[in-house]
Amino acid sequence: MIVKTKKYKLETGTYIKLALINILKEQWWVSLIFLAIVAGTFFIHTWWFFIGALIALVLYLLFWLIQFAGVTQLEQNKILFERLSYEIDSRQILIKVNTKQGMPITWDNVKKAQVGKDHFLFIISKAQLIHLPFRIFNSENEKKFVETILRRKGFIKEPIKAVKA
Repeated sequence: MIVKTKKYKLETGTYIKLALINILKEQWWVSLIFLAIVAGTFFIHTWWFFIGALIALVLYLLFWLIQFAGVTQLEQNKILFERLSYEIDSRQILIKVNTKQGMPITWDNVKKAQVGKDHFLFIISKAQLIHLPFRIFNSENEKKFVETILRRKGFIKEPIKAVKA
C-alpha cells in the first residue's frame, strides 16, 4: 500500500521551532555543562559563574537559532518550504513537487522518527526534517499504516498493552 498525502507547505516558523527542539533533545548534555559552571558559584561565592554560564547558554541557543533561520533563506533549501505532496510506503518516502518531479528518501536515511499529538516528524539530519501533520492524510487508515511502518522499521515502540487480571 502507498499512502498519498495532500499537498502541504512547511512554514519557516514551524521548521525553526521543530529543528531547535530537536537539537536541544539531541544535545541535552549542554544543560549539564551549564549546571556545572553555575555550580562554581557554590565554591567561590561570586555571581560571575552564573552570569558567564547564562551568557554562554544564550549564545549557544542564538547560534542554533541563526543556523536554522539561515537554512530557510538558502536557495538550495527553498524546496523544503514549497507545497509538496508525499508518497509513503515500506521502501521509501517520496517527496513530490508535481506529478513528474520527486525525490525519494529511503528509510535508511531517516535517523529518527517521532509521532506527535498531531503530526509525524522524520529527522534526516540536524537541519533536514520532514513534518507531516495528520490533516494532510486522506483517512485515519493511512495514518495507522504510516505508524505501522514506523513500528516495523523500529522508529517507534509498540504501545504498552494493559494486562487484564
